[in-house]
Amino acid sequence: MTARLQRWWRGFARLFVVKTKFEAFMLIYAIATGAVERGMTYLHRFPGTSGWIMFGACTIVVFMAGGKIIDGVERDANT
Repeated sequence: MTARLQRWWRGFARLFVVKTKFEAFMLIYAIATGAVERGMTYLHRFPGTSGWIMFGACTIVVFMAGGKIIDGVERDANT
């Protein structure tokens, strides 16, 4: 790769790095919105208890991922 292409690629990749807690919370909100939408699809597709279990699984994953994202941002801020 040429130096110009490498510089462009580094700049492009930096757009996807979460640096602040605000960015982390915005990312978690976006993930949560998608998870609830997916959960609603499961409720319509699998009526009853199985749909609610899948809905709960979607939202629990957001809590787990959100915690990891926030921990990562805090860890990077302390180093």
